Amino acid sequence: MSNTFLSFVVHEELFAVNVQKVLEVLQQQHITRVPNAPDYIKGIINFRGEVVPVFETRTKFNLPRREADKEHVIIVLDLSDNTELFRVGAIVDKVKDVINIEDSEIKPVPAMSKDFDSSFLKGIFKLQDNFIMLLDIDKIFSSDEKLFLKENQQLETINI
Repeated sequence: MSNTFLSFVVHEELFAVNVQKVLEVLQQQHITRVPNAPDYIKGIINFRGEVVPVFETRTKFNLPRREADKEHVIIVLDLSDNTELFRVGAIVDKVKDVINIEDSEIKPVPAMSKDFDSSFLKGIFKLQDNFIMLLDIDKIFSSDEKLFLKENQQLETINI
């Protein structure tokens, strides 16, 4: 079976997410900071009249921080926590391509260490000389993190 993924770059590394989870790719947006949010949460944006929390992929994935003036885009995604859907924005360096990947071409994630939780990776796809890490976006956040994101999305609509 073939699946379609949106590939993107975060600190020179390639990642991809199933396009069924992608709502839109936005150019740089004004992000309103949320006090006492976790480090990886940059704030909230107004997306079609809806409050959407935005996270910094570099921080969440333990990659070097983005320079303040570095260009980026926001991928608006639908996440599920098994009971309901909610939206989140992911800050990435740039979007690359939409690619079709056969299930048979997806390689398992190799064991790194017993402390490395790779459950948020569906697998790895080799494209020419590059590896693309295929994300299971629903598993990137813990239950507590999802609760925080949902609570911030349910804020009253505000002027951003």
